[in-house]
Amino acid sequence: MNSVFESIRGLGFRRGPKRLVAGICGSLAEQSGLNVWLVRLLVLISFCLPVVGVAAYLVAWAVTPWQDGSIPLEEALGGRRDGA
Repeated sequence: MNSVFESIRGLGFRRGPKRLVAGICGSLAEQSGLNVWLVRLLVLISFCLPVVGVAAYLVAWAVTPWQDGSIPLEEALGGRRDGA
């Protein structure tokens, strides 16, 4: 299971520093080069899709690393907690 989390960290995708809630939109905006408010609007619109938008956001929240590299799902499963 550790290799899964290490491969997620290796993608270079981190929660953005311009976060309002969980940093997912800020991170998507930084990676794609789009305006953060445009990404937030698109994510909000995706929430109108039955279950798909919210479920995708929750999955992204669970597996997207923080700036220090820690992953919420990994910590919930009792994995790495030191952030290094």
